Amino acid sequence: MDFITWIGHGTFLMRLQGEYWLTDPIFSKRALLPKRVTPPAIGAEDLNEITDRVNVLISHNHYDHLDVASIRALPIKSLIFVPLGLKTYIESFTQGIVRELDWWAEVDISHGTKLICLPAQHWSRRIGQSTNSTLWASYLLITPNTVIYYGGDSGFFVGYQEIGRRFQNIGYALLPTTAYHPRWFMHYAHMNIPEALTAFKDLGARYFIPTQWGTFHLGDDPPGYAALDLKNTIQKKNLDPSRFIIMDVGQIRMVRKDAQVDHARE
Repeated sequence: MDFITWIGHGTFLMRLQGEYWLTDPIFSKRALLPKRVTPPAIGAEDLNEITDRVNVLISHNHYDHLDVASIRALPIKSLIFVPLGLKTYIESFTQGIVRELDWWAEVDISHGTKLICLPAQHWSRRIGQSTNSTLWASYLLITPNTVIYYGGDSGFFVGYQEIGRRFQNIGYALLPTTAYHPRWFMHYAHMNIPEALTAFKDLGARYFIPTQWGTFHLGDDPPGYAALDLKNTIQKKNLDPSRFIIMDVGQIRMVRKDAQVDHARE
């Protein structure tokens, strides 16, 4: 059975066509300095009991998305997909296979699944890595049953329209909703709720799953603020609440085969 479960922050565990997928794994108590305010639904040790292989998507090198301890603890046969510039760094501390991808690169996975590396509007920096010396990305997973977009971390940009134009059957859009205040500072790298809703519309996706809220205090807004902001905006704009899946940590959502519908762009 295909499912999506939220471990916390940008970390989702998905089972699709018999393969396990993990996005931006962070199980640690801190993202360098910010302390975790909600524990992860499962730890790496639990994941190792489930499987000896997981496909991992790393969106960029910021500490709340690329956590060394978490990657080290992953199942030994894991396959790790990273944006350009990160392969050598990640190979230095993992035994897993690391594959580096540029924007628009496509990879055929087993059981009819395809992974596509896509643009995002963000930036990169890490101790020992200079600003923007490595790429950042979002990803699209296309399976025989559904299409899932993982937005990584991004500000609002015209690329959502292009992604929606090229890939018109997106079932689930996992979009970042966190740390968007103060706007004068955060607007380029982080979408606020109205922008995230516009991105959702541009993508033409059937379902919206907000990511990254509720785990770390990274901006002026409290960790849980984004979910409340999203709920209030849905009500004010009279949007269809059934298309918004605001998950609890540890919640398991079965993937619907009928997620791609003709009226997804309404």
